[in-house]
Amino acid sequence: MLELTSIDAGYGTFQALHGVSLAVQPGEVVGVLGPNGAGKTTLMRVISGLLPSSAGELAFEGRTLTGLPAHHILAEGIAHVPEHRRLFPRLTVDDNLRMGAFLRSARQRFEERRRWVFDLFPRLAERRDQLAGTLSGGEQQMCAIGRALMSWPKILLMDEPSAGLAPVVVQQVFALIRRIRAEGFTVLIVEQNVKQMLDLVDRAYLLDVGAIRISGTAAELKGNEFVRRAYLGL
Repeated sequence: MLELTSIDAGYGTFQALHGVSLAVQPGEVVGVLGPNGAGKTTLMRVISGLLPSSAGELAFEGRTLTGLPAHHILAEGIAHVPEHRRLFPRLTVDDNLRMGAFLRSARQRFEERRRWVFDLFPRLAERRDQLAGTLSGGEQQMCAIGRALMSWPKILLMDEPSAGLAPVVVQQVFALIRRIRAEGFTVLIVEQNVKQMLDLVDRAYLLDVGAIRISGTAAELKGNEFVRRAYLGL
């Protein structure tokens, strides 16, 4: 479904990704783990078209997306929940959801999609007229996820969805992601909460210093001695 082959990318003279290759199949939840500065957010930005790659190929459903701008990639069915949510803080929850439905196909089904998002996240329905910047951290994450889902993507990119949240809210966010998975969405998730992530995903990649070091099923990574020692504290 989604395939990256030998992707290089960076900022100016700094190269953040070195020959990264990974794949996500329909219906999978795939994780990318790694330390701060490993290149995880850069990877997500490349996939969503916010940052061009300098080498390699990005393909989706057999079509190359390399070099396409972000709005074209969204139209292909790839939606991005960015790190730190990046909501429009002075717009209401309802207006943030409306921004997520700016594609023509999504605008035509706005009411239906909004009802679905409110069914998925009842708290958002209660806060629909509240400014997004006044929501709690967990509510903001719900709003960011809901905004991305308004385009009904074929694959959802999630960058550090638990960042900055209290432990009890982290549990709620991962429960929400499980609900999204149950709805049949394909998800690629970047997350530093490795134990929670490996309990959620089918497969995972370890990204370190801009390169894939380890890949395998969640069970294989849980059993990997380096992962257990460096990320699970075992």
